[in-house]
Formats: sequence, C-alpha cells, structure tokens
Amino acid sequence: MTKAGKVEKYINEKIGKDGGIISIIIDPVDYSSPKKAVDTALMAHKAGVDIIAVGGSIGAQGKLLDDVTKTIKESVDVPVVLFPGNVATITPYADAIYFMSLLNSRNPYWISQAQTLAAPLIKQLHVEPLPIGYIVVEPGGTVGWVGDANVVPRNKPQIAASLALAGEYNGNRIIFTDAGSAAYEPVPLEIVSTVKHLIDVPYLVAGGIRTPRQASDIIKAGADWIQIGTAAEKSSDPKRTLESFVHSVKQEGKKKVNQLHG
Repeated sequence: MTKAGKVEKYINEKIGKDGGIISIIIDPVDYSSPKKAVDTALMAHKAGVDIIAVGGSIGAQGKLLDDVTKTIKESVDVPVVLFPGNVATITPYADAIYFMSLLNSRNPYWISQAQTLAAPLIKQLHVEPLPIGYIVVEPGGTVGWVGDANVVPRNKPQIAASLALAGEYNGNRIIFTDAGSAAYEPVPLEIVSTVKHLIDVPYLVAGGIRTPRQASDIIKAGADWIQIGTAAEKSSDPKRTLESFVHSVKQEGKKKVNQLHG
C-alpha cells in the first residue's frame, strides 16, 4: 500500500488539531475568466481555507487547468489539489489529486478503469494521490449523470454507510460523500452521522452546502471536512462568505476537539 504523502499527512494533522477542515473547489470552467477563478482561490486562502481544489468539470484540462493551478500554487501556502473530472484533469502544478473510485457507479470505468489510465501519469508527474472512496448521494447532479451512479437515496443512510465501510476496507484512506454541485440540499445529516459512526478514516462531505450554518451542522454530525464551491462562486461578496464558512467550521471543530480532550 502506498504510504501517506505530505498532503495526506497535512490533512490528518489538521483534522486532529482543528476538529474540522474546509476546502474550496475552483472549477475554472464555471468562472467568467481564469483571473476570476484565481482571485476567488486567493480570497479563500486569505479567509483561512485549508485546501484549494481545482477542477471538477471534464472541460477543466489542458492549458486552462495548467495556468489556473500554477498561478494559484505560486500565491498560496496550503495544498493545491486536483478534483478530476476525467483522466485529462491532471497537471504537474498541483500538490496532490483526489484519486477517487466512484464506489456506487454502475460503470466500471469510474470504479477502476479511469484510475488505471491515469495512474502512470500521476506517478510520472510526482503528483501525490489521495486514495478516496467517492459516493454520490441523491440528487447527484452532473457528477451522478456523468459517473453513471446508482445514487444513494437520501432516506437510506445505511446504504451510504455500508458503501463507505466497503471503501475503507478496500484501502481508501478518505471517504467522500457528495450530493453533486449546486444540489438543492446537502447530504442529509443522518447520512453523515451514520457514515461517520461506521468508518475510521477522514470523512469529506460536499454538494449543496450553501450556508455556514449547514457547514457547521455537517461538522457537528460527524464530518471531518467539508468542501464548498458554488456558495463562493455565486456570492456577491465572496470574501465575506468564505470568512463566514471558515469561522463556522473551525468553531464547530474546536468544540469536537474540546469534547475529545475534555
């Protein structure tokens, strides 16, 4: 088994210290210009976000991905991590990549074949792989459609938890439940708490997290890590929005740490 690299160790240490961490996904395709994407990433960094993820769309590749990732990386001192939309969402300018297996896909391409195609290049470019068991929860959005996911019903937390545990047993060192970008609601809190109760690895939740209160509730329910994207991208005041999210996550995370050591 591949040993934990620098970014994975950072994630584990940050979760242990803060009780909760937050990342932002910067999808260059969703912004009006590469500069706007970079500017939002830099605002997130100043606000205290722990990780900046880049990618998401299949169109986030080539020169666009290279330029945005490189520019962000030159200006921040937190990990810049790729969120791949497919095998082309890879650039040498990132620190790491979400090396995800879509555990509830009907199509083996998204479970192991895309990973097989990408692995040699990732090794060649010295981009650290973060082994993630990825689970799409209803409604699923674009990622559910593209990934041909048998989406987990929102009222079936035990299915999500069983998938998560199977992912951990298969060697994934991070579990990620995602309701899909721009989802109408985040992953239900009952799913979050049920998943966390069953697994022993870091747990990331994303999709539909629109308010700081939702973020803190998800951390309180058991998630170690939340990721936002649309909330910052669509905000009229991204700086203020990002600061509010960071404050909520860190405040709730601190409560968890105090309870653990109290």
